[in-house]
Amino acid sequence: MKIDGRKLKILQAIIHNYIINAEPIGSRTISKKYDLGVSPATIRNEMSDLEELGFLLQPHTSAGRIPSNKAYRLYVDKLTENQNLTKEKLNKLDKNMLEKIGRIEELIENSASILSKLTNYTSLAIAPQFKLSKIKHIQLVPVDEKRVLLVIVTHSGIVKNTILRLEKSISNKDLNIISNILTENLKDEMIGSIGTILENDMSHNIYEYKDVLDSLITTINNSFNSIDTIESYSNGITKIFNFPEYNDIDKAKSFISFIQNKDNVIDMLVNNELANNHNLGISIGEENTYEEIKNCSLITATYKVNGKIIGKIGVIGPTRMEYSKVIPVVQRLSLDLSNILKRYFE
Repeated sequence: MKIDGRKLKILQAIIHNYIINAEPIGSRTISKKYDLGVSPATIRNEMSDLEELGFLLQPHTSAGRIPSNKAYRLYVDKLTENQNLTKEKLNKLDKNMLEKIGRIEELIENSASILSKLTNYTSLAIAPQFKLSKIKHIQLVPVDEKRVLLVIVTHSGIVKNTILRLEKSISNKDLNIISNILTENLKDEMIGSIGTILENDMSHNIYEYKDVLDSLITTINNSFNSIDTIESYSNGITKIFNFPEYNDIDKAKSFISFIQNKDNVIDMLVNNELANNHNLGISIGEENTYEEIKNCSLITATYKVNGKIIGKIGVIGPTRMEYSKVIPVVQRLSLDLSNILKRYFE
């Protein structure tokens, strides 16, 4: 049995009604609310066919039906006409995006906050990896005789530090000199590419400190790799209580506990590969890996620098999400992030 135009219109009406009201709907109500040009009896027959095809569910013994996950997938792929953001919302988005661009962490965190406010869903984001930043300054600070604090400041405002364990002690004077040498030779280099510079270019040209640098190079290189972690952010977690699907307190607690785990958020965003278009990922209900979010939909978009994906941002909420409103907001925000970060990294 094929999905013809009439069935699609009826299915779209049912999905639209359920997104707004979270209540099953029957053929008579559809006939009254939506001008489909057919009788309640015809609608009832079409609904029966749609149920047989797996697009509708009957949660109770009443005549009302609700969309299945299969219906939402069809809706997202075929039926949704993304609404353009209003000029007012676009201006607000641009203004808020540009308010906090001092450090990348603040920018991503602020973006997640804006996304949650604009969509009224829980927002999620992962920040660019440290290795994509360019070095501005390196400083070695003594902790004790055999330990040194390595501080790395990047042009994008990221500051990372880690403890280095030395084979032999180095004087404060030499640490300052080495810090200047490292900064001079590595400034404006991307973190991910400095291993080659450290190993091949540095100590050969600075004979006076060759032995000291040789002993530090492996330690510093390993430290760069160990602090290259992905940061995640979430906002509006308690907004899940706004939806009747989560009136069950245990269900809501399970969702909140899951989202508060940063490893879950990172894994969920990194692996959301159900690409739709324009770098968009949409996973619906059972398509999600984790049991805790199998009643949810996750919409994500990537943000890039020079064509490389460096992070993701998105929203998560019940499967009856307002896809046509959420999708353009997520896409626009990811585009704005890409444009702002391009200025950072270049």
